[in-house]
Amino acid sequence: MKRPLLITDCDEVLLHMVSHFAEWLEAEHGVRFELETGRWSEAMTVIQTGEPLALDQAWILLDAFFRGEMHRQTLVPGAVEALGRIGEAADIVILTNLGNEAHPWRVEQLASHGIRHDVICNTGGKGAPVKQLLKKRRPSGAVFVDDLPMHHASVARHAPKVWRLHMIAEPRVAGAVPMAEHAHARIDDWPTATDWILDKLSEKK
Repeated sequence: MKRPLLITDCDEVLLHMVSHFAEWLEAEHGVRFELETGRWSEAMTVIQTGEPLALDQAWILLDAFFRGEMHRQTLVPGAVEALGRIGEAADIVILTNLGNEAHPWRVEQLASHGIRHDVICNTGGKGAPVKQLLKKRRPSGAVFVDDLPMHHASVARHAPKVWRLHMIAEPRVAGAVPMAEHAHARIDDWPTATDWILDKLSEKK
C-alpha cells in the first residue's frame, strides 16, 4: 500500500509572510498594510495621502517581495517538528502559489529552515494540481492544508476525497477570517493540527 500524503501550503502555514511583508511595505515604500482586514483589495493604503493603493501596484509590490525579500520570512512555531512527525508516516509535498521561476528560491528558503520536501509551484486554484498528485502517487489517504478559502473550494471540487484543513498561522489575520466553507476543520497551530492530520491520514474518506 502506498504511503499517505500531506499536501501543504507554505506562506502563513509553514512560514510567516504577511507580517514581514507589512514591515517591508511601510519601511521601504510608505505603504501601510492592515493585516486585520483579511482582504488584500482593501488592506493597503499610501501613508502620505491615506489613499488606497491600486490593486495592480499591490501585486507589483508582492512580486517584488518574493523576488528580493523572502529571507525576511520566519518559521511558524511547531512547523518543523510537525513535519518531522508527519513525515514518519506520510509523504509530504509543499504546494505553493508562486511562478515556476520562484521554485529554486522557495526550495532554498525552506531548506534554510530545515524543511526539505518536494516543492510544486502553481498559479490559480490548487484543486487541479492536487488531483494530479493523487493520480501520480496513489496515496492511501491525503490531507490538504492551506490558509486561503478559495483553495479549499478548488480542492473540494477537483479532489473531494482529500481531507481539507484550514490553517492561518498569523494571529492578526486568523481573527479576521472565518473558517473556509469547504474545509473539514480549522486549526491555526501545528501542535494541535498534527494529531488531526495523522488521524485523517490513517483512514480513507
